[in-house]
Amino acid sequence: MTAIQTKTVDPTLLASINGSTTAKTTTQEAQDRFMTLLVTQMKNQDPLNPMDNAQITSQLAQLSTVTGIDKLNATVTALNANFQASQNLQAASMIGHGVVAAGNKLGLSQGKGLYGVELTQGADKVDVTIKDASGSVVKKLSLGSMGSGINPLTWDGTNDQGAAAPDGQYQIEVSATTGGKAIDATALSFGMVSSVTSGAQGVKLNVANVGDVGLADVKKIY
Repeated sequence: MTAIQTKTVDPTLLASINGSTTAKTTTQEAQDRFMTLLVTQMKNQDPLNPMDNAQITSQLAQLSTVTGIDKLNATVTALNANFQASQNLQAASMIGHGVVAAGNKLGLSQGKGLYGVELTQGADKVDVTIKDASGSVVKKLSLGSMGSGINPLTWDGTNDQGAAAPDGQYQIEVSATTGGKAIDATALSFGMVSSVTSGAQGVKLNVANVGDVGLADVKKIY
């Protein structure tokens, strides 16, 4: 009868392959597990067929790459947290200030309404139409020529008949032309920053008469 030879597998090798009973997620633990596995493989290698040095070098290079990526991710995460905190402080300092952002709402209070028009280039003619909540036209304004960029404007609260319109919420529509050709014109709304919200989409300013506005979307601060 031929005897069957068995070879006991080094328990250290099994532990290195299977890992511990708890998840290891840190970079240092990953490095320790990798080095333990590598040393165990070298201890149990066939002397007549040793591991190729090039393979060992390649594995070490891969570990170094993974480790570098993990450290980079940790650094980016820390920078993002610092940036988020800085944004929160910056946004909080704007509470109580007036801002202008893209929007078609116009609030009239005590016979005065603030709004604006943003142009990509200078215009020969700019027209603004103000409507009430029901969509009826209250006032049509022909503002003439206007330069490119942000142009703050005011409405005196009078309608087309010259009578005072009641305080409340209105809507604005803007159009602009140069040389008879239409150009891009964006209506801008004015509102006061009442609070700040921080979430997955970043920091948002809660602006009365406008809604939630990102810091990058603020056109002008008063």
